[in-house]
Parts: sequence; C-alpha cells; structure tokens
Amino acid sequence: MILTPNTEIEQLGRISEDQKKALTRLRISTVQDLLLHFPNRYGDTENALSIETLEEGTSATVYGQIEKLDTGKTWQGKVPKASARLRDETGTITITWFRQPYIARMMTEGSIVKVTGKITSHNKKLTFVNPKVEQATSIPTNAGNALFGGTTHTLYPVYPETRGITSNWIYHALQKIFSHEVHMQLTDPIPKEMLEKYNLPSLQTALIWVHTPKSEDDAYAARKRFAFQEVFLIQLKNQKERNKNAQKQSFKIAINKTRMKEFVQTFPFQLTKSQKDAIQDIVEDFASGKPMSRLLEGDVGSGKTAIAAATVFAVTDEHLQTAYMVPTEILAKQHFASFIEFFKDIPMAQQVKIGLITGSGCYKYPSKVNGEIATKISRAQLLKWIANGEIPIVIGTHSLIQKTVIFENLAYVIIDEQHRFGTVQRQKLARKDDMTPHFLSMTATPIPRTLALSIYGDLDLTIVDQMPMGRKPIITELVLPGEKNRNVVYEKLRELLREGRQAYVICPRINEPDPNKQTALNVASVKAETARLKEKVFPNWNVAMLHSKMKPDEKDKIMKQFEDNEIDVLVSTSVIEVGVNVPNATTIIIEGAERFGLSQLHQLRGRVLRSSHQAYAYLFSDTKTETSIERLKALQSAKNGFELSEFDLQFRGSGELYGKKQWGITDLGMEAIKNIKMVEFARKEAQQLLKKDPELDKHTSLQKFLEQKGEVHFE
Repeated sequence: MILTPNTEIEQLGRISEDQKKALTRLRISTVQDLLLHFPNRYGDTENALSIETLEEGTSATVYGQIEKLDTGKTWQGKVPKASARLRDETGTITITWFRQPYIARMMTEGSIVKVTGKITSHNKKLTFVNPKVEQATSIPTNAGNALFGGTTHTLYPVYPETRGITSNWIYHALQKIFSHEVHMQLTDPIPKEMLEKYNLPSLQTALIWVHTPKSEDDAYAARKRFAFQEVFLIQLKNQKERNKNAQKQSFKIAINKTRMKEFVQTFPFQLTKSQKDAIQDIVEDFASGKPMSRLLEGDVGSGKTAIAAATVFAVTDEHLQTAYMVPTEILAKQHFASFIEFFKDIPMAQQVKIGLITGSGCYKYPSKVNGEIATKISRAQLLKWIANGEIPIVIGTHSLIQKTVIFENLAYVIIDEQHRFGTVQRQKLARKDDMTPHFLSMTATPIPRTLALSIYGDLDLTIVDQMPMGRKPIITELVLPGEKNRNVVYEKLRELLREGRQAYVICPRINEPDPNKQTALNVASVKAETARLKEKVFPNWNVAMLHSKMKPDEKDKIMKQFEDNEIDVLVSTSVIEVGVNVPNATTIIIEGAERFGLSQLHQLRGRVLRSSHQAYAYLFSDTKTETSIERLKALQSAKNGFELSEFDLQFRGSGELYGKKQWGITDLGMEAIKNIKMVEFARKEAQQLLKKDPELDKHTSLQKFLEQKGEVHFE
C-alpha cells in the first residue's frame, strides 16, 4: 500500500467504530493529521526494573503488559477492588487497586503500561497495591537480568488520548507511517533561510525528533521548531488581515469635542486618565477614515462601558449607527440599562433612541408614552427602525448577526468579551455595509501581553489599567477545611447583611449529583445550597437562586429583584460571571473554587467591585493538592487581573488559563507564547515577509498551509 499525507487514516489498518469516533474527537482524519498529533510529554525508562529483580519493601517502576483484568470485592470487608497481572519478558506480578474498581474499565487486556509503586507481599507472592499506572508505547528490553543495564537512557512519547484511542495505538500507527517515509513527502512551510537564522530543524527532521527522540535535546529542538511555526503562522495570518483591513475605507467621523465633553460631564463619576486616553485612541481612529480595529483590555470594574458610551455618543452625533454585541442576554439587558442611564440627560429634542434585540424580545428607549423609560416593541417594528436609521444604537446578543437585521449606516461595531464569539460571527456583523465599520473589541479577561500580541495581532491594543476613584481593593480569603471555619465567614456576611449589603454565592453545578454515578462531582449545587442557606444559615434574609436552565422571564424577575434589593443572597452558577452590575452586592462566596479557572474566578469576584464599599471574596475549597492551593493563593496576592494572568501563564501550565479550544492554540503554542522573544521574532518575520511578498506568491507552501488550516492548529 502506498501512503501519502492525505491518505485517510482508516487505510492504515483495521479500525473499530470506537477508534473512528475517538480519532474524530482528536481531529485526526488523515495520515498528515496523525503526524501533527504531538506527544504532550515524554516518559523516561532509565530507572525501570524487570519483574524478576523486584524486592519486597522497595519502590520500583516496571514496564509490562496487562493481563487478567478483573473487578470484585474483598472477602471480609466487601471493599470494591480491581486487579490485574503484569507481565514482562522476565516474569509476572499481581496488581491490586482497593476502592478503585473503575481502574479496570480504564485499561484493556494487552495494553502496555508503566507501573510505579511500593512492592508488598501477599501469600508469599510479590504484589503492587494501588500503584500509579501510565500508558506506555512498548516494553523496553535489554540482554541482562535487569531491564536496563549500563547507561541505557530511553525516552518514549506519551500522546493525548481519548476514550477509544490509547497512546500506544498512536505510537504504533506512527511507526507504520514513518516506515513508509510519508514525512518526507511534506513540504516545509517555513522558509529555509528562516530555519537557518533561528537554528531550527527542518520539518522532516523535527517530525522524527518529536515522535522518536534519541535525547531530551532532540525533543526540545523539535518542540521549539513547531512552537515557532505555530506562532509565526498565527502572526502571518493576523498581519495579512491587518494589511487587508488597511486598504479598506470606513466612515470618517469628525468629533465635536465641546459636545462630547458636555456629554461626559453628565456621568455620575469622573473619568480616569486611563479612560480618557482610551477614548482619545478611539476618536483618533475615527478621524482617520480607515477602519479601526482595536482591542480595549481593562480589568473588571475599570469602566470600559463608560468608554464605549462616550465613543458611541461621538458616532451618534454624526447621525451614524452603532451595533453593540454581547455574549449573554443578561449582559445585553445590563448594557441596555446602563446606556439609558448614560444617555437619559440629553435634552428631549436631541433624545437618542436605543434598541435592544435578544432571543426573548425587543425593547426601545425612550417610550413614546413615558420618555424616561423603555418599552417592549415588536421585532418587526424594531427591525424597520434599524433599517431606516431611526434607531442609532442597537444592543443585542447573537440576534444582531441574523440576516433580517439590516442597518442603514452602520459605522461602529463594539463586541464585548470577544473571546466568546467566533471569528465568523464577528465578520457577519462587520460586513453589513459597503463601508467597513470601525471595530472595537472589549474584554475584561486579563490577557498576557504575549498572548494579546499573538491572538489579536491584527488589532491595535489599548489597556485601561486604572480603577475609578474611591474603589477599595477587594479582600480575598481562601477558606480550606480545618484552616478556617465557614461559620466565621457566614457570621461576617450576616453583619454586612444587617448593614444593608447583598451577596452572591456561586456553585459549580445546578443540581445535586446522581449518587449512583461514580463520576459524579462532590461539589455544592445551586438548588441544594439555596435550600440549606435558607433554612440553616440565613433564615432571616431572602435567599434566591439563579441558573442557566431557568426561563428568560424567570431570570429577569430574579435579577430585577436582586437589583432592587428585594433579594439579600443570590445563589447562582457562573451565569453571573460577566456584566451583572449590582453595586450594593459587596460579598461573593465561591463554592468549589478549585473547579474554576483563575480567569473565571477573577471575573466572578469582579461582580462585587461595583461601588466604594469594601468588597469581600471568599474562596471555599476542599482541595488538598499543593498546586491547587498555590493557584488559589495567587488570587489573594495578585494586585490586578493582568498580574494574575501572567502568573497563570507562567506557572499553571500551558493553555489552562484560556484553554486551547477557546483560542485555537495548542499546548505547544501556549508554551511558545510564554517566550516574549519568540513571539516578537515571529511577529517581525511575518511583517517583513509580507512587506516583500504581500500575497505570498513567492511562498506558495505557506499560502497553501494557511488556506488549508484556516484557524491554525497542531494537535
């Protein structure tokens, strides 16, 4: 059989239905896809022993093949257990896992594993009890009695797995591909002179080194090459988009500084220097006549909505339209209410109309009956007014990108929490007119500089790094079992409730777990926690719940009651993570804090940073692992979200703060992004290459690679 990079993976050999599904989940359909499915780490067989050399009372690492998998219970205590036999070329040893019967379901007969644990004796036979087990690709061999003698040092790859496909299967499939020399048929997308400049191996060499390294240096060099390649291709794609955008025409918006100053003076607070600088960046872009593409990055509570309102006023003052898209209905309604507050003091003769469009209904401000409030209107009527330009400001969810929503003169597009929208969704909104609208993306998710340079390389960056005057730093406490009694926190909260303040309690799940399912998480649920707090903790206060499964009208009612201080304690899932603004809520308790990412925890505690009152965040966690505790403590010590994001990028592990699915970056790419020099080199090379060859006519392999991949991935 002749194999090529485009050969369907099913042609490698017999593949079961479960394996097909698993490969689909891993996004592997061709031989080339498998070649680009890299190990996430390497095992080291240097210190492994053979079974015949094992001794009671010692700890050891052994490689072998699993046999006789079984589950059952102990004879006396009826304790659930799993057992197996491990075989290598020198003998066999029994493995027993007490209280872990699921182990047997995670392995298969004949699988190759690495077992590490203490050797004990049972009925005069050696055995492993509750050892650590990892998938391996093969059983290393040596001529001597010991499995490894002399100075033998062997690395083996460990691949990302999913149910149905093991690392061992991937390893052997790749060996077959290499035996057909398919990797030699691939064209290297990185120019040769660039590889030589940065001392990087060719594609063919790097593929061999990444899958079958002879040394740690080989593995490192290969991973460095692919990390550079990923960041370079992302930069190339972004710079191409940036250059393309620079050729377009947009609305040239002249700013009436006097009127804008008068509008901003109606705000119930003074703008910070950081906010003023951000507004200046945006209005200068407006005046250029070229479409703005800008990312506004500001910490939770830094006043990005006020910046948006001021710049929207400038657009509206020129009788042009703005579309403001947000990810959730709760946030859309919150911004609608905020914009009404910002624009309500404009004289009636110049009153600005604001529309809200969501899946559950449409609203317009001001009402014809009462000019101080909004009124619900039909979708058809709102669409008519948007199409003829009568409504200059339209706020909404994904509903804004439906084909029926047509703007007369859309000049400004704002997208809040950009990372929650796909690229195609953003483009649909931005391409509603022959003229390209100005584009502003806003995020409260702190992004490290290297990540922003990579992911948003096609956007100019503005950072809002000051908090409004009078804001006190939030007091964050980590509450661990045995370290601090929860009742102390509850008593502190009662004091605050007596002062008239309100609070959030966040739970990781809505319902109680099914006790019959072994995989159920033992964490607080919204429904059970609401009942417990009502009955046992805060019986004298109004406790209510909010979660994503509730009907829109029901959610609106609860949020309105909370905003009106009719609810004292709101128990919720992370549905309140973005945009909910209740200044009187000054305390948040987060149950199962270790189950949330640092970025999400930071967003959640931002809900209580909305006033000059002292804010408190309590992280309730049952974790006992040092890594989780260190991560949660970082939330206590970090001065702001930017500092926190840098901590997570450096110390928590690649891709965990943002998630590779969210950004389209692999773990390997995330490792590269930790290296600011690599990001800057890749950015510089992309800019220089496109300066000489804007359409990549002289670099056809790069052009093809970008076309094939679209979003760049190397899983």
